Amino acid sequence: MKTQIKGIGIGIFTVVGFTVLLMGFTSQENIKNSNDVYEFEIVSVVESLIPGGSGRSRMISKTQNVDYLQSTTVRLNDGKKLKKDKSRSEIRTKTFEETKILNFYNIGGIRFENIATNDGIVKSKLNEMSEQGWELINIAAGVESADEVSTAIFITRYYFKRIKP
Repeated sequence: MKTQIKGIGIGIFTVVGFTVLLMGFTSQENIKNSNDVYEFEIVSVVESLIPGGSGRSRMISKTQNVDYLQSTTVRLNDGKKLKKDKSRSEIRTKTFEETKILNFYNIGGIRFENIATNDGIVKSKLNEMSEQGWELINIAAGVESADEVSTAIFITRYYFKRIKP
């Protein structure tokens, strides 16, 4: 009888301890309401790396809403396609926010002041979005060089979400 009570006591202690431990690792921030609907925003930063400073660098944001289905082709099992008859010029958005930023190079070579200025501009935008309730959820960066010369394009995309009002 004493052994059974001791076993039950240990079992209860184990369950309570496990529950407390589990609650300690689960914060309210990690518990999501399954009814939450999010809206997303992307900020793209394109920086030119072209000797002589002839490139164009920009930060692009606040694009108009575009329905992806307008440019989507659906391929069927029988090989047929349900294709939208929209041309590239018809699906191209013409409404967006374009912020000038500085090129990495000028005639004198690489300009660290330009890089610092660009960082300040991007930081200002990210801070503004945070103040508007946007949560930064991912950053993706890449480099593209079209030739073997020292020209390249750096693109960084900042992905945000917030609960849709």
